[in-house]
Amino acid sequence: MQIIRFTAKSEIKYGVLYNQQVQGLAADPFLCFQNGTAFQKDGSSYLLSEVKLLSPCLPSKVVCLGLNYRPHAQEVKEALPANPLLFIKPSTAIIGPGDSIILPKSSKRVDFECELAVVIGKTAKQVPETQARSYVLGYTCFNDVTERQMQKDDGQWTRAKSFDTFAPLGPWIETEVDPDDLKLETYLNGEVKQSARTSELIFGISRLISFISGVMTLLPGDVIATGTPAGIGPVQAGDIVEIKIEKIGTLRNRVEAAV
Repeated sequence: MQIIRFTAKSEIKYGVLYNQQVQGLAADPFLCFQNGTAFQKDGSSYLLSEVKLLSPCLPSKVVCLGLNYRPHAQEVKEALPANPLLFIKPSTAIIGPGDSIILPKSSKRVDFECELAVVIGKTAKQVPETQARSYVLGYTCFNDVTERQMQKDDGQWTRAKSFDTFAPLGPWIETEVDPDDLKLETYLNGEVKQSARTSELIFGISRLISFISGVMTLLPGDVIATGTPAGIGPVQAGDIVEIKIEKIGTLRNRVEAAV
């Protein structure tokens, strides 16, 4: 099932997507997931071309992973972490499919980073690894946009990762996919720049959910971005960045200069 969040006729709704047809949902899918109830449709129907897709959820936080693919750690000349290396992006950085990534006026180099995103479906606190997957609503695409020079200058990552528009997310939440061996790629203006498989993650999804929920409570709709593979690179105004993940979909965003 592909769960979307969209706007149609000036109304923001959740829905499910079937063969280019959008069917509205009668209730918040996260409430249904928490309560163990079926997703009920509200009777509304639209063509996909008639709606605007929004970010598929509204997380209170995006918990991101640094250095979770060995080749990426090697390309940035960093040692592999002994435990998952966490940082957080604010909710104000999130944009949806088709929205523009805005280059800050102060930026010198802004990079793309393709990632598999885990969407938490119910409140998770101190979750054992063996139970971790039961807290997942589904998976989507994520672009961990980063101002590389600021990251280097600051010695920590908050400013470089947190600009408005630096967390593209979408296009939908895929609920029926095995995330353990998916191909993920970045295309820049149609050219492949990153290509890897999620089977190459150093810390797998169950480990991440357990570890992170032992640090902070994960709320319904929160997102875990599982880390980027090797091949990161810069973007310029006018570029089109596409994050493609096998069996999930494509997140496409244009890059624009700040006005």
